[in-house]
Amino acid sequence: MAEFDRKRRRICRFCEDSINYIPYHDDRLLKRFINERGKIVPRRISGNCAFHQRRLTTAVKRARHLAILPYTSEIYR
Repeated sequence: MAEFDRKRRRICRFCEDSINYIPYHDDRLLKRFINERGKIVPRRISGNCAFHQRRLTTAVKRARHLAILPYTSEIYR
């Protein structure tokens, strides 16, 4: 039988650094968790825990509301 290599579970970056508040004005940090179409990357891909994924989603939505991040990519405009 062939053995399957399991991929290691990604560790939450925010838990490693013990960060509880994700700043919505830090666009470089938030752009890592947005794909090229402007959608928020899901938790299973980003490797965040549920707590920090919820905080990240709130921060991205606040940044979009204040026009720091775009709602969609430039392709559709």
